Amino acid sequence: MIYKHADAGNDLKRAAAEKFLLQYFFRFRHEYTIARAAVIVKHIKVGYTKHVVFLTYYERIQEMISRRKFIQTVCCVAVAAVLGGCDIGGGKENINQGMDAIEQQDYSMAVACFDNALKEGEDKRLTYRGMGIAYMGQGRYEEAIEAFEQALKASNGLVKKVDYDINFYLAMAEYKCGELDEALDTYNAILSLDERSPDAHYLRGRVELLKNDKESAISDFDRAVELKPGDLDMYICIYQALDAAGMKAEGEDYISRALSKNSKMTAYQSGMFSYYLGKYDEARNYFEEARTDGDTEEIILYLGKSYEALGDVSYATGLYSDYLEEHQDSAAVYNELGLISLKQKEYQKALNSFENGIALNDPSYDQSLRFNEAVAYEYLLDFKKAGVLMKEYLEKYPGDEEAQREYIFLSTR
Repeated sequence: MIYKHADAGNDLKRAAAEKFLLQYFFRFRHEYTIARAAVIVKHIKVGYTKHVVFLTYYERIQEMISRRKFIQTVCCVAVAAVLGGCDIGGGKENINQGMDAIEQQDYSMAVACFDNALKEGEDKRLTYRGMGIAYMGQGRYEEAIEAFEQALKASNGLVKKVDYDINFYLAMAEYKCGELDEALDTYNAILSLDERSPDAHYLRGRVELLKNDKESAISDFDRAVELKPGDLDMYICIYQALDAAGMKAEGEDYISRALSKNSKMTAYQSGMFSYYLGKYDEARNYFEEARTDGDTEEIILYLGKSYEALGDVSYATGLYSDYLEEHQDSAAVYNELGLISLKQKEYQKALNSFENGIALNDPSYDQSLRFNEAVAYEYLLDFKKAGVLMKEYLEKYPGDEEAQREYIFLSTR
């Protein structure tokens, strides 16, 4: 049994890198818009052929939103963050309800809302876009691809920011579905529109890395940080990707570049880079320094992880517990406290932490907490309850293959 977000083994390194990829993807979906264009750039599937529609005119994509916080702890699906950038407009009742359901991670309800939107003749482009996002939340990537392609076909020829946005969603769905060649084609098309998109270079590099085209991946990563040298999130994401691919030394090179090019980092940011370089003593000291300006959830989480990495589990546990006494609304810290308790074989304490976190209804941590809750019951040998919870979890997150295997196991107990 592997519980969510534990830090052990290459498989979990790959899982962590995947979470950072999704986090970065959903974060930058906020940041860009297209000013105007004539037609959409995308390879659209029609039957067994692809028809390429080329852009005839565009203006540079410009940054809209100021830099967000340096890094978040867990991205999970992170769809709630995406929604803030959606320009849905008025008079689209079912679409709006569907997006509200996505924000609450009620993906089944969201799909039903978008089905109603189609029946009632609401905007097809926005409806299929929302449906694709809902399918991604459920892990139904093939259906998400189909929905995004339908959204692109619904374009009226005057591209808005939502059309560019859909292309990125489509590429991510293709990536998650294992259609690496298709995802690469999509990123190529995006970059033919704007070669100076650092995010498209980074994401294309991720695909190239999975295709074992390491030279092209490094080239895209280099271009990404060249275009956006101050984006500290990107350096971390690249490190995670390369580390998961067995290229830790190359990943550390990017961390070193970030440190050399960003001399005015905060103590927290310096701590993050030290943590990912495995310099846990140094990371702990930076995070302790960062606390002088007040505790935040991010500081406490990584300070606790640093102490845990140094072998001081008791201090990390106390740190989380003390923080929760003053901040009882932190699902992230409840989850981390529960994970430590699981490792310490204190299964009832772990269960209590996960249940407290679930009660907060934080969409960003709901998936991890619910999975870990079922695991805690399994370790308590209550297989019936664990099976019921895992079944409920899969109804909400049907694309989790690990949970599917776990449910089969629990069904036999």
